[in-house]
Amino acid sequence: MTKYQNRSVGSLIIILMVLSTMLGCGGGGARDLEIVNVSYDPTRELYQAYNQLFEKHYAELTGAPIHVTQSHGGSGKQAIEVANGLRADVVTLALEGDVQVVADAGLIEPGFLEEFPRDSSPYTSTIVFLVRSGNPKNIHDWNDLIRDGVGVITPNPKTSGGAMWNYLAAWYYFEESGQTESEIKESIAKLYKNVLVLDSGARGATTSFVNNGQGDVLVAWENEAFLSLREYPGQYEIVVPSVSILCQPTVAVVDKVAKRHGAEEAATEYLQYLYSDEAQEIEAQNFYRPSSPEIYARYVSENDNSTITAIPSDGKWINDSVKKIDISHFGGCAKARKDHFAEGANFDQIYEK
Repeated sequence: MTKYQNRSVGSLIIILMVLSTMLGCGGGGARDLEIVNVSYDPTRELYQAYNQLFEKHYAELTGAPIHVTQSHGGSGKQAIEVANGLRADVVTLALEGDVQVVADAGLIEPGFLEEFPRDSSPYTSTIVFLVRSGNPKNIHDWNDLIRDGVGVITPNPKTSGGAMWNYLAAWYYFEESGQTESEIKESIAKLYKNVLVLDSGARGATTSFVNNGQGDVLVAWENEAFLSLREYPGQYEIVVPSVSILCQPTVAVVDKVAKRHGAEEAATEYLQYLYSDEAQEIEAQNFYRPSSPEIYARYVSENDNSTITAIPSDGKWINDSVKKIDISHFGGCAKARKDHFAEGANFDQIYEK
């Protein structure tokens, strides 16, 4: 069997490992197992709810307690921290490339995209705009972000995975508009010239826009925008651009670390359970797009409004009208990172202007 075939019988192995631990404790009972999930900025609310669900599930499955600890920050920064020694039994980061940074450090075995369903992406998202109530700057699409006098808030793609998605969605829009590569770079340069604050992560950017009152538009994860609508009703609106990008957060067991702590099978179960119906409901309720087609369909709205002023009373918040490309449009995650975000690549060239 391969490593990943072995993991398909993870529940049985977990139970056997717990029994072994209990026997080895000489009557002292099983020790409390802890796993650490290093995640990216906007998943705080999601994993606060999911961890409670998983801890209950694990106790029912094994008869033993488990505790999950969280860490959040800009996805790119989090990946570097884990690669440099920050404990993570699992990572749930904003994109494949950030997980690859941890794999390149020798902590994750090859093949992590095949370890779990749908390229190890249990939920997806997309990029939208959050504007102030009434949309005073009349912002409707990406070309509005390069107008004079429009203050933009977006994180730094050198530290934030979400910011990479923002950048790539903007690039695609200008490409679809018929611009040449040099013209696209000029448009992106104008956009970043309008950026007032380049925070290190998506939640920091939300704080700059919502709490500190900076800027006219926040380029945001869809879930971040909906959380702002829920927390501050009547103060903000979501603008759905004409084109966006399919954001695919990636999860992986940090094999070397999890093995060291005797937590590999528990860590695997933690990520596999993200695909359960119970977890998929929590993901949808936190405004992530679930990978289950059946649960996804429950949250799809019949309306395709380009402006969303409130969370629908029926809970159906997913707008499927926007055209979305995925990372394959840019040749895959590794090529996109090399072309746009590596040292001296397109973003550095553009931002230096």
